[in-house]
Amino acid sequence: MRVLLAALSLSAAVTGGWATFAPRSFYGDFPGAGHHWVSLLPAYNTHLISDVGAFYLAFALLFAWAAAKPARELIVPVATAFALFSAIHLGWHATHLDGFPTSDAVAQTISLAAVLIGSLAAAVLAR
Repeated sequence: MRVLLAALSLSAAVTGGWATFAPRSFYGDFPGAGHHWVSLLPAYNTHLISDVGAFYLAFALLFAWAAAKPARELIVPVATAFALFSAIHLGWHATHLDGFPTSDAVAQTISLAAVLIGSLAAAVLAR
């Protein structure tokens, strides 16, 4: 459980830190390694990207806290809330893949589904 929660925290921290502290780079370069998933979507907005980054950082903190002090009363609501976000996030991205190379469309969908599955697994295992 601690490893799963730490992985969810790290995933959210990387995304959140990048979007919060380097929003233009996040827009142009996410997820890195020559891929550009965010810039294939609607226009750049510093405020929106920074807010999303802050959201991810807040969940990174909650997942790190849950990993350090695992308690059902914390894990279930945090993981369930992030699973709800992740399901909506995945649904939106899965229906907006125009212009994505096939390999990026598949990779993005798998990565978003993995976060959803990880969140759901944490909520279920904690029960």
